[in-house]
Amino acid sequence: MGSGSTFSVIGADVTITGNLGASADLHIDGSVLGDITCASLVQGEKSSISGVVIAETARLAGKVTGSITARELVILKTARIEGDVHYDALTIEQGAEVDGRFAPNARQAAAPAAATGKPVLEMKAEAAE
Repeated sequence: MGSGSTFSVIGADVTITGNLGASADLHIDGSVLGDITCASLVQGEKSSISGVVIAETARLAGKVTGSITARELVILKTARIEGDVHYDALTIEQGAEVDGRFAPNARQAAAPAAATGKPVLEMKAEAAE
């Protein structure tokens, strides 16, 4: 970030294999096969992520296969998520599909479901349009 850039874009024609780390905002329209850690993530409708996502804020509109951890998470109606979701604040639009468990971040840190043997909240949701 020596150039002072605060926003990075992965274009629709780009496929990245490997982990991504950004100290600022990241907009993904292409495909990522790896883990993503960033301050803010915006995912385009036709993009796909296969890996763990960790962000302060995330706005997801494409396909994610892997767990998501975000302080503020917005799952848009075009999103298709397969994996566990950890959040502080959560918004899910009608029409979004999530196949995984939901857990607040505080509960994830205090007592992971694997340690207790009980899931925090298990859900397979498909909101009708």
